[in-house]
Amino acid sequence: MISLKAFHPSATAWRRCGAALFSAFLFLSACAELPQNVHRPVSTALASPSGTPLAALVQQRRQAASARNESGFMLLDGPPAAYGSRLALAEGAQKTLDLQYYAIHADASTGRLLAAVREAARRGVRVRVLLDDFHSTGRNALVMRLAFVPNIEMRMFNPVPGPRGSSLARMFNAVEDASRIQQRMHNKLFIADNVLGVTGGRNLGDAYFGNAQAGNFVDMDVLAAGPIVQDLSRSFDAYWNNERAYPVQSLVTPKELDALRDEARSERDKETNTGAARPPDGEPRPRNAAPTAEQQNRAWDEKPMDLRTASFVWAPAVVLVDKPAKIPADTPRGVAGTGKAPGLVVAQQGQRRTGAAPRGSLDGAADAAANGDTVVEGLLQLIGQAQRELLIISPYFVPGPDMKKAFASALARGVRIRVLTNSLASNDAPVAHVGYARHREELLAMGIGLYELRSEQAGLGSAFGSNGSGSTPGESRSMLHSKVLVMDGRLLVVGSMNLDLRSQLQNTEIALLIRSNELCGAAAGQIETAMNTGSWRVEQSNGRLVWRAPQNSGLEDSTTEPDASAGLRLLLRLFGPFAPDRLL
Repeated sequence: MISLKAFHPSATAWRRCGAALFSAFLFLSACAELPQNVHRPVSTALASPSGTPLAALVQQRRQAASARNESGFMLLDGPPAAYGSRLALAEGAQKTLDLQYYAIHADASTGRLLAAVREAARRGVRVRVLLDDFHSTGRNALVMRLAFVPNIEMRMFNPVPGPRGSSLARMFNAVEDASRIQQRMHNKLFIADNVLGVTGGRNLGDAYFGNAQAGNFVDMDVLAAGPIVQDLSRSFDAYWNNERAYPVQSLVTPKELDALRDEARSERDKETNTGAARPPDGEPRPRNAAPTAEQQNRAWDEKPMDLRTASFVWAPAVVLVDKPAKIPADTPRGVAGTGKAPGLVVAQQGQRRTGAAPRGSLDGAADAAANGDTVVEGLLQLIGQAQRELLIISPYFVPGPDMKKAFASALARGVRIRVLTNSLASNDAPVAHVGYARHREELLAMGIGLYELRSEQAGLGSAFGSNGSGSTPGESRSMLHSKVLVMDGRLLVVGSMNLDLRSQLQNTEIALLIRSNELCGAAAGQIETAMNTGSWRVEQSNGRLVWRAPQNSGLEDSTTEPDASAGLRLLLRLFGPFAPDRLL
C-alpha cells in the first residue's frame, strides 16, 4: 500500500481529482518505466578542504577558541539562523557545494537560496544537488531546471516513473511498485567546500524558514565545521554514486520543464490557493500560487550569517547514516532482487567504519549506536545507555515494539523520559496522529511524559526560545518538525529521523551525535520552554485523558484533543483503526 500520509489533499485538490484520476488510468496503460543503462559519472567530495577561505575561517575560529576537539557545532534553532547559515555557505563556497534533500519547494525562500547556488556555479564552484523524487511534480518540478545550469549536476533519488504534471497520476502509474515508492531518501545536507555543513530536520521552503502564510514549522538544525563534515560528505557521495540516483537529464527534458512552467502559470492565474497531495512523511506541499510580494521581500531581505563571528562549540561527534541500500535497487521485471540488507554507517572525524564505531569514542555511545542496523535502531541502542534522563522531540511519534521495549528498559533503570510531539491540531498530516494516539494511554501508563505542541502560537519564537521568525500573533499555525534527542545532559542527537516505523524501516535518515554538555544544555533549555509554555501536557485522570494547558497561557485544561474540530476528531476515530502504524 502507498503511505496514508501521501493522500491528504485540500478541498481545492479534491475538485481536480476526477481529471487527475482519469489521466492516471490512461497512464497506467502505458506502464512507464525508469530509463535503463543510465550514465552516472562517479564524483566525490573535495579531497582536501584546506586552502579555501572557509577552511581558513574554520581554523581561525578553532584557534581563537583554543579548542582541543577539531570539529565545531552551532545549533540553528530559528529561521534566521537556519536560512542565513545556508545562504552564507552558498555565497562563501569556492570549490564545491553539495545539497541533499527530501524536498525543495519552488517558492520565495528557496528562490533566494537557489539564486545563490546558481551564482556559485557561475563563479566556478562545482555544485551537486541530490533530491528525493517523490514530490517533484507541478511547480515543484521546476527546481529540476538547475540540472541544465553550467557547473551544476542534479540527480533524483529513487525516482517515480511517469509524467510530472500530477502527483496522483504518478502514484497510480507506479502502483505496481508501491512498496518501493513509499521508501524515500529523507536525508538533509547542505555542504560547502567539504569543511562547513548543515544537517538536521529542515527541507528547503517557505514553511521551514518562517515565511509561509498558512503555517510554519518549528525546527532545529546544526551547523558543523571541521573534519566531521568530511564524514557528512562521504555520506553524500555514497548516495550520489548509488544506482538509485538518476541524472535529471535521463528523466526529463528542458522542453517538458518549460511545459510544466507554463501549466503552473496557467493554474496560478486560475486559482491562488491550490493544494496538493502530501509526501509520505506528511511534510506539506507548497501552494502552487505565486509567492506574495511580502514573501518575496522577506525571503530576499534575509541576510547571510556572518561566519566570522559564529559561536561554535568544539566537541567530539559521530555521524549516523543509513546506507542507500536501505532502499533496494531497481531490477528488471522478472528478475529477482539482490537482497541487499540495510546497514548503518558510523563515522567520527575522518574515521569510518560500517557496522562498527570508532572504539572508545563518545564514552562508548558510538559503539552502542553501531549495534543497530538503521539510524533509528542505533538510537534505540543508545537509549539503552541512558542513566538519568531522555528528552525527545519527534513530530511523528509512532513507537513500534522495539521502541517500546527500549523505553521500558530505560524506565526500569529509573530514567526519566519526556517526549514532545505534535498535537492533532498542529500536525500537518492529521492521519499520522492516529499512529501516536493509539499508543498514548499505554505510553502514559509506562511512565513516559507526553507533551503536544499547541498549534496556535504567538509566533514561532514562543515555541523554541527567542529565535523565532518574528511572526505577529495569529499570523500562522505552528507545526513541530524538529528531530532531537538529549540523553543525560551530555549527548545530543539532531537529525532527519522521526521516532516512528517509517524512519526505522523505510526512509533513509542521517543524524549527528555530539557529546557536549553545553549544547545539551542549550537544546534542553529550549525543549523545556517549549514543553512548559508552548505545549499541552497529557495526563490520565479518572480513567480518561486530560490535556493540561500550557503555563501562563490563560487557557483551560481540555478533555478532548485541543484546538481540533469535532469533525476531524470523529473522522480519525472512525478511520484510525484501519491505518497500520507502518504506513503512517
